[in-house]
Amino acid sequence: MGEYLLEVQDLKTYFKVKAGKVRAVDGVSFNVRPGERVGVVGESGCGKSVTALSIMRLLPKPAGEQAGGSIFFEDEDLLDLPESSMRKIRGGKISMIFQDPMTCLNPTMTVGKQIGEALRIHLNLSRDEALRRAISLLEQVGIPAAAERINSFPHQFSGGMRQRVMIAIALACNPKLLIADEPTTALDVTVQAQILELINGVCKDFGTAVIMITHDLGVVAGMTDRVVVMYAGKVVETAPTDELFANPRHPYTLGLLASVPRLDEERPEQLKTIEGAPPDLLKPPPGCPFMPRCAFARSICKTMPPLDPTGGNARHLKACWVDVTDPAQQAYAERRRQARLAAQRAALAELAETTAQMGELASAEGAEMAVSGENGLESSVASAEVTETIASVEEAEEK
Repeated sequence: MGEYLLEVQDLKTYFKVKAGKVRAVDGVSFNVRPGERVGVVGESGCGKSVTALSIMRLLPKPAGEQAGGSIFFEDEDLLDLPESSMRKIRGGKISMIFQDPMTCLNPTMTVGKQIGEALRIHLNLSRDEALRRAISLLEQVGIPAAAERINSFPHQFSGGMRQRVMIAIALACNPKLLIADEPTTALDVTVQAQILELINGVCKDFGTAVIMITHDLGVVAGMTDRVVVMYAGKVVETAPTDELFANPRHPYTLGLLASVPRLDEERPEQLKTIEGAPPDLLKPPPGCPFMPRCAFARSICKTMPPLDPTGGNARHLKACWVDVTDPAQQAYAERRRQARLAAQRAALAELAETTAQMGELASAEGAEMAVSGENGLESSVASAEVTETIASVEEAEEK
């Protein structure tokens, strides 16, 4: 086996819909070393979970399709394997913890049978051996009275306990790679900490590599060795965890970090937000997908940048033409932000004034309809004014 346990190369996963093809994952590349903990972060819809399902080859059919790329696990391309060979890997060498255990666990089977099923298939254990091993796994993940709860059904467990059962199933065969897809979703903070500590401890004991998929940067900071940042189906930055938090080099990563409140220092101003919305993956924009929302955007961003090392650091890669650490670029971005805010405030003030005037003039019966119509018109005008103002600032900066 080479240096990497898992190598994802130029992975493309599309979904066929009536309107066309949704490019959910579009050219994703990253790798995982044996025993390494890699975090995959990004906002909802960026392709994190679809990447995980692609690795497991669990895409819904016929809508989902592998449009390109390769996934090498122990130097073997998973996309070329027949389904019979993939079944031996799935659950045996690669396991996955899904977001919602209530919908993933079989409600008609006891948890003991569900854990034992994987043990009997992959390890060829007898029924009694699988039962003893299942009880041991439940004890290992912190479920009290495991010998009694082994015959319970999923609905008889709390949310945190169901997630522990999912972890027990995932770790039953001592996999070499564990994919945890937002394993703390819908759990309270105390239970979240317990689940994360459990995953971290068990994987350290067995030397299991982990792909931790999450949108929680706090989880990433405390649990991973390296981070992959995704946006609109692409990898926009990847670096060792400490390096990424100390020296982010992509505007999207900067936006993610700036939107998280800091408890170790006073907050001098309001938290910054990333304006706008992710692009339509049916018709992705040309060039960098983050360009429409990026304060650093330039005309060169209409061409998609490659994922290249930053400053000669081969472990820190970014897909951006702009050097966000350059004071001149930072000043340009700040001027664009201020121009956008000023234009929005002016448009909203004019809209409020117009609405107030109409409320005074309109009759009580027709006021609601009139205001509704004018709101739509004024919103369009306001949007046009904001766009025009930003365009004028950009034009001046380019000159």
